[in-house]
Amino acid sequence: MQMPASQPTVAFDPAAIGSFRFLSRDVDPSGTVTLRYALGEDLEFAERIVLPVPPGFDGDPGGALDGLLSLLHWVAGVSYYKAALPPEIGYGPGPEPGPAAVALLEALYSEGLGELAYVNRLPELPRPRFGRTQAPAGRPVAAAGDAVPPRRVLVPVGGGKDSAVAIEAVRRSGLETVLFSIGDAAPIARTAEVAGLPRLIARRELDPLLFELNAAGAINGHVPVTAIVTCVAMLTAAIHGLDTVAMANERSASAGNLRFDGVEVNHQYSKGLAAERLLGAAVDEAGAPVRQLSVLRPASELAIARAFAALPQYHRAFTSCNAIFRIDPALRASSWCRDCPKCRFVYLAMAPFTEPAHLAEIFGADLLADEAQYEGFALLAASGGHKPFECVGEEQESIAAIRLLAADERWRDHAVVRRLAAEVLPSRPAAEGDPQRVLALSDEHDVPEVLMDGVRAVLAA
Repeated sequence: MQMPASQPTVAFDPAAIGSFRFLSRDVDPSGTVTLRYALGEDLEFAERIVLPVPPGFDGDPGGALDGLLSLLHWVAGVSYYKAALPPEIGYGPGPEPGPAAVALLEALYSEGLGELAYVNRLPELPRPRFGRTQAPAGRPVAAAGDAVPPRRVLVPVGGGKDSAVAIEAVRRSGLETVLFSIGDAAPIARTAEVAGLPRLIARRELDPLLFELNAAGAINGHVPVTAIVTCVAMLTAAIHGLDTVAMANERSASAGNLRFDGVEVNHQYSKGLAAERLLGAAVDEAGAPVRQLSVLRPASELAIARAFAALPQYHRAFTSCNAIFRIDPALRASSWCRDCPKCRFVYLAMAPFTEPAHLAEIFGADLLADEAQYEGFALLAASGGHKPFECVGEEQESIAAIRLLAADERWRDHAVVRRLAAEVLPSRPAAEGDPQRVLALSDEHDVPEVLMDGVRAVLAA
C-alpha cells in the first residue's frame, strides 16, 4: 500500500463537505485499475489497483468487465467517503448502480461504518442514499443445484489460520485451485509457499491525499475492507477465466459487537453472511462471469482452529495478528504482538487442540501462563464489556474453549486458565458454550455441495 503522506498545514473540516462523487473508472492493458472520486468541489482522489493479467490482456475494450469494475469502484469508495461522511452521493459518466448494488452500498456505507461511527462518537450512523430505485431486502438463498457448480476456484490468502483451512478445503474438493492476495506480506508469502499452489498477486495504492486528510482532521477508522478485497479478487478471477472466489469467512463473522443507533455494530460486517448475500445479488445483477462465497461459512472459529491444529505444515508460516498488516511501516509488527484481542483469541482457540509447548513456540510465549493476560482473555467472553472490535469469534466460542481447557490436564493448571475457570465459568449457565454445539457445522450457508465435501473432510465433521 501507499506510504502515509506528511501532515498538511491546513486543517480539514469534515462538516464543510456536502457531497461525495464517483467520477470514473478504467483498466488499462497493464492491468492497472484507476478509480477516481471527489469529496466536495475541490478534493479529488485517484486510487490505483494493479491486477495480475495474462499475456495478451487488452484492457477490456469490449467492456466485458464493466459490471465488476463498476462494482469495485462503488465499493472501494467507502475508504474516501468516510473522511467526511457527506449526505449527498453523485455520479460521473457511466451507469449508476441498480437496485441490488444500491442495497449493497447502502449497507456497506452505513452498517459497514458502524464501528467507525461508534468509536468516533458520532451521533448516528451515516445513511447515504445511492439511487432512486428501491433496494431489495437481500439476496435469496439459492436452492442446492440452482447455480452452475464451481470448476476453477480462486482462494484469497490473508496469511492466517482461516486461509490455510480454506485452501485445504478447496484443494480436497478436487477442483482447480489458484491462490490470490493483495500484496505479499510475509505470512501470506509463507502460507502460499507451504500450499504449493499458483498465486495471483494484486497491489492496492490508496491516494496519498487520504492520509493527508486523516492527519488534518478527517474522520478515520475501520471500513468494510473485506468487501473491497472480494471485489478485487472477483475482477482478477474474471480476467483469468476462474469462475468462483472462495473466501475464508466463518459463521462467527456474522455476530456483532454491540448495539448503536438501532443496529448491531459488527467489526466484521462485510465478512458476515448478510453482506455476502448482498454482494452476491449485486454480482448477479452485473451479469458477472464469476461468483463469490465463503467456503468456511458453516464453521465456527473454534472448529476452524481445530482443523488448523491438524495442519502442522502451516504452523510456522501463518500469523493472524493484525499488527503485522498495518499500513504505516513505523507501526507494523514483525510477528505476533502477543498483546491484542486477535493474538489472545487465536491462542485460546488453538489451545484445546495443541500441545502447550508447541503453541508457546509458535507465539514466542505461553500467553495462558501469564497472569497479566487474564483481563484480555476474560474480555473475549464479554466478561466486563462487549466483544472487542477485532476479528475474533463469538463469546460462546471463547466460553467453549475455556470449558475444554479447564477439563484438559495439559492446560488446566496454567494461571490464566485457572482464573477463567474460577471466575468466568461460574457466571455462565451450564449449557452456554457447549463445545459439541459450537464445533458442529451450521446449515446456514451458500456453499455448493462440490465444495462441502472438502469442508467436511478438513473440519472432520
